[in-house]
Amino acid sequence: MGTKGTPMLDSLGHQSPPVDLRTLSGTATLGLAPRPESVRRARDFTRSTLHGWRLPEQFDAVALVVSELVTNAVRHGVGVRPTTFDEEGHAYDGGERSAVELELMRCSGRLICAVQDPSAAAPRVGEMDGVAESGRGLHLVECFSDGWGWRALAGERRGKVVWAVFRTGA
Repeated sequence: MGTKGTPMLDSLGHQSPPVDLRTLSGTATLGLAPRPESVRRARDFTRSTLHGWRLPEQFDAVALVVSELVTNAVRHGVGVRPTTFDEEGHAYDGGERSAVELELMRCSGRLICAVQDPSAAAPRVGEMDGVAESGRGLHLVECFSDGWGWRALAGERRGKVVWAVFRTGA
């Protein structure tokens, strides 16, 4: 976790979000294990980051999008790995590396949420089915953000990054 460094979207070229990254005023990054409980951790991280940036009014929409993007990354980008347990039955990380990365970036009048995973497969917007419990994630991202997209990572980095942009009015 950190708030310094080069944003993962810097090298993505023309398919990056429609913002000028030269106006970047803050970044916050969180590595996540490929497990379902990482979605809650991502929401908690988003809440504290937005609070620190004095953008708590953005939390509901951004948290919903973060939840959907992290869920998709865990389910489709890396798959779910079983939780490791110690001798006393307590769950632990087991030293596994972060397979999913959440990055929040604050730019002039914009907030960007980017989720990176190791899969090069393009995200797919599923068919809307009123009774299905899944398949609505990217529809929700589309509805609650001001735009979204994705880009395959280049160079030695493998996988993709899926991003969503929010207007902050600031």
